[in-house]
Amino acid sequence: MGLPRFARPKGGDGESSSNLYVANCGPAVGLSFDTIMSAFGTYGEVKGVYAADESGTRVIVSYHKESSAQTALKELDGRPCSDLGGRSLHIRYSAQSLGKVKVNDTVPVSTSASDLKIPGVYLVHDFVTAKEEEELLAAVDCQPWQHLAKRRVQHYGYEFRYDIRNVNPKQYLGDLPCFVSPVLDRIKMFKKFDSSTDVCVDQLTVNEYPPGVGLSPHIDTHSAFEGSIFSLSLAGPCIMEFRQYSRGVWLSSHTSSCDTEEQICENSSNFLQRAIYLPPRSMLLLSGEGRYAWHHYIPHHKVDKVKDREIRRGSRRVSLTLRKVRKGPCQCEFPQHCDSQN
Repeated sequence: MGLPRFARPKGGDGESSSNLYVANCGPAVGLSFDTIMSAFGTYGEVKGVYAADESGTRVIVSYHKESSAQTALKELDGRPCSDLGGRSLHIRYSAQSLGKVKVNDTVPVSTSASDLKIPGVYLVHDFVTAKEEEELLAAVDCQPWQHLAKRRVQHYGYEFRYDIRNVNPKQYLGDLPCFVSPVLDRIKMFKKFDSSTDVCVDQLTVNEYPPGVGLSPHIDTHSAFEGSIFSLSLAGPCIMEFRQYSRGVWLSSHTSSCDTEEQICENSSNFLQRAIYLPPRSMLLLSGEGRYAWHHYIPHHKVDKVKDREIRRGSRRVSLTLRKVRKGPCQCEFPQHCDSQN
């Protein structure tokens, strides 16, 4: 299957159609596709909501009936919409083109951790507000970035070394930045899911992913970090996939490059595979089995299929990953995946 492509309006209202080009609307202004679908669903059954471009501020709303699109345009164009935070929308008709974008839909995608059914994995939607998201993005953009091959990163507390997939606990960079203080206070809520969750973190990695860029399959090095890993998604959505192999797959410091790791994973065909959708402003916790025994990764897609919808990733996705640096060897219950016990 592919994601429908739509022609941008060329001026004027254009010919009437069942597809609407809606500006000032999308993930980059704090509006999820579900929220947009619900608001436009007032005027008729919506077939789908799609990103109109990479900006995250313009979407296509596609109705089953042309009359529904006509009503929505008449009622919403140029007027504040209370269901969309009072935003004034700019709407024109849009025609569907013949082009298609390929999308990988081989793995069913869960929208909640309970559906995912991996012990120790929890997801909280809307962990921060749209305003807090804007403030966090502004704060990280004021800081210097390090450039990797396909993405940019920032490290706080301790630097994560990608060449050895570990940290040096003796090289302390200082306290975590004050802009994450509200997030640190709020992660205590995860104790209601698992009382053993360690919410005392001292390391932050900020990742910025351009469109289509993902992350190679890996398990965060056992000897580097304690058992609770928190990841806050900002700006753009993605899916995260998980694999559990029939045999332990871990890498020593001598063979721990991302390319080697991905090759090992791809060459093994005997594994369980699951996936979950991470919307903007959601917080993911990996603990227990989900943290220690499942590889996680972000496929290199520009479009993700989530149930019956196909969602284009935004112009950027920023993740804030919070962890606690381990001061001694890991003694977890999953030695086959543990570098400390192999």
